[in-house]
Amino acid sequence: MGRRSGRSTLRDMGDYPLWRFYPPSDRPPEWARTFVGIVAMAESDVSSKKNHGLTSDSVLARLRPAMEGAGYRVEGGKTREQRIHLPVLFGDQGKERVAWEVDAVHDELGVAVEIEAGRGARGNAVYRDLVRASVLVDVRFLVLGVMVSYRHQSGGKEVTVSSYAETQEVLDAIYASGRLKLPFQGLLLIGY
Repeated sequence: MGRRSGRSTLRDMGDYPLWRFYPPSDRPPEWARTFVGIVAMAESDVSSKKNHGLTSDSVLARLRPAMEGAGYRVEGGKTREQRIHLPVLFGDQGKERVAWEVDAVHDELGVAVEIEAGRGARGNAVYRDLVRASVLVDVRFLVLGVMVSYRHQSGGKEVTVSSYAETQEVLDAIYASGRLKLPFQGLLLIGY
């Protein structure tokens, strides 16, 4: 007891990015270690504390090569062929009837990824992502990436939104209350 093994832990990775795995009673799986490492390697380009004007598309583009190297299919642009569509409902003859977009997916692991930036913090994008990802077929895990903080002008003043902290509060409440059961085996929240 109290002795540390020789294996590294996610805590050994430093303070960037901020992250938390849900449910908090579960040990983060190995794929989470890999994903956190991908974001950590891109810190100089994607840190919301160091970079202004980040968009979800620019963050995803920077993470894309390493994510693809780890087995993820990643949105490559805004045309239909470049987007990632996952089924929600099937219709006659088992044909896909409804499909929704995600930013990335690891088909083998069942991990869907959503990266949100500035306006997502105030536009309830986190709630939309939770609901939409909950009904995707074959998705067992969700990665939700949000800015640590988002700065914008409002009424002539600079306003800072603590996106990561606010999202963490929402997820803490969901998992602690037990009233709303998310259908994921786990959820990785990352503050970039």
